[in-house]
Amino acid sequence: MAHIHLGEGSFPLWALVLWTLLGAGIVGAAVYRIRKGGIETHQIALAGIAAAASFAIFQLNIPVWGGIHMNLTGLVGIIAGPLLGALIALVVNIFSAALGHGAVGLLGANTLVNASEAIVAYYAFRTLLRMDWDVFPAGASAATIGLSAGAVLMGAVIVVSGVNGSALPRGDLTIAVGGLVGLNLGVAVIEGLLTGFIVRFLASVRPDLLGLADRDTHEEPTGVTA
Repeated sequence: MAHIHLGEGSFPLWALVLWTLLGAGIVGAAVYRIRKGGIETHQIALAGIAAAASFAIFQLNIPVWGGIHMNLTGLVGIIAGPLLGALIALVVNIFSAALGHGAVGLLGANTLVNASEAIVAYYAFRTLLRMDWDVFPAGASAATIGLSAGAVLMGAVIVVSGVNGSALPRGDLTIAVGGLVGLNLGVAVIEGLLTGFIVRFLASVRPDLLGLADRDTHEEPTGVTA
């Protein structure tokens, strides 16, 4: 849901290098864990479907305060797990940048933001299930928490980096970015509720996709996880 909608050259070089290294580090760690643990064919198919759904809804941009939208990264994390979720975030951002939705130079920063949403949502969902939460509130809350974490991280990335050519002093930039983060937090609640309904539906028809034996039994997922 959170995404840095700035053009090429908006960040100074040191910031581009920093966020690219951090984004590459998360993706590299995910690839290493997947190669070490292995992956099954149905997991690859699931990841492809999740990436396609995320990419499709990601392109529906609402032109408010630089652009807001949904991308289902919370749902992606809950279904695909944190490792595949991080890779899906990279793929979606690559294809989006190719279409002009986000600067190529910001791939590292945006992948870092979106991967964090999937990772946090996954672990929040599993934690809430272990606390005997029902599937709907667990899914809605986990997605909201994950997306909120991404929104805050997005704001921190922009404020720490600064924006080349901006006439705003750092304090005013922080206030402006804070407003954008607040707007994204509101969207996070809406997307969280949507995710909760989808998770509840999946739990009733395909509980295996959520790592659930049934609606009353919470098991660890068979997919690739951290």
